[in-house]
Amino acid sequence: MAPLLRLVRAGPEEPHDDGERGAAVVDFVLIGGLLTVIFVAILQLTLVLHVRNTLIDAASSGARYGTLADRRPADAATRARELIEGSLSEAYASDVSVGESTVGGVRTLEVVIRAPLPVVGLLGPAGTLEVRGHAALPT
Repeated sequence: MAPLLRLVRAGPEEPHDDGERGAAVVDFVLIGGLLTVIFVAILQLTLVLHVRNTLIDAASSGARYGTLADRRPADAATRARELIEGSLSEAYASDVSVGESTVGGVRTLEVVIRAPLPVVGLLGPAGTLEVRGHAALPT
């Protein structure tokens, strides 16, 4: 017969330290809370950047649309509003204005969009975004 192997603990038994009992739960709650705050902050930043990029694209597309040969500047504002309402919400398309400006010595059609900052819940900055889109006017 094969001999049975027995594991024997070396040294005397250590008494249990009850001072550390429950520390893992506290660590989990503290780290979990911190990670949740970081996640919500990243989510907020991502949402703001998405809305900002969408508004910039709508302003630029609207400006280019308004400079076409058979279009008027008012068509630029209408086009920008349609693009915003199609991708975001009507709340972001409430303040769209069109005007002429000079950029680098070139006359341009300028579309300006002012929209509220998107906020996740009650967290995040309050304020408005202002973006501009330009397109060269035909000479």
